[in-house]
Amino acid sequence: MSSIFIVIFGLVGFSFGWFVYSKFIAQKIYQLDPDYVTPAHRINDGIDYVPTNKYVLWGAHFTAVAGAAPIVGPAIAVYWGWVPALLWVTFGSIFFAGVHDMGALWASNRHGAKSIGALSSDVIGKRASALFMVIIFLLLVLVNAMFATIIATDMVIFPSSVFPAWAAIPVAICIGILIRKNYNLCLLYTSDAADE
Repeated sequence: MSSIFIVIFGLVGFSFGWFVYSKFIAQKIYQLDPDYVTPAHRINDGIDYVPTNKYVLWGAHFTAVAGAAPIVGPAIAVYWGWVPALLWVTFGSIFFAGVHDMGALWASNRHGAKSIGALSSDVIGKRASALFMVIIFLLLVLVNAMFATIIATDMVIFPSSVFPAWAAIPVAICIGILIRKNYNLCLLYTSDAADE
């Protein structure tokens, strides 16, 4: 498959997801209010609740939404070819992961930044919520086990992928420390962050 086709397909797909589909979801389904004061602004304790620049949030949420795509996508490409991997990464991120994570963020923001597990006790009751938390835990174990299996298999097949994968960990830690120590680093927290 031509690399330029993959790039164009991805750009067209994500452009549709960004400019068309996300606008539909935001306006018609979740009915987002641009004047809503989020818990980061309302509580703003400088530790857990910190107003953050919208581009930093976009990057963090995009990687969370596409989390399974870059992990599972290359493995799918190795096993079944580029077409299933391309469809998984593009359509999976737009129509499944994006909507799911946007809904989770919407619900959390509207309920004092509670996690979905904590929020469930308000909606379905304490006993059902306890069962829900067990299910969440088991699903997370299952997802982590699957990711570990896929990554381990790929690392056995391609030993050169071990170093870059492990090198990302200290880089992420260093960036986190630098951001924590200096809010103005790389313009991550700008003077207009409170307006975002």
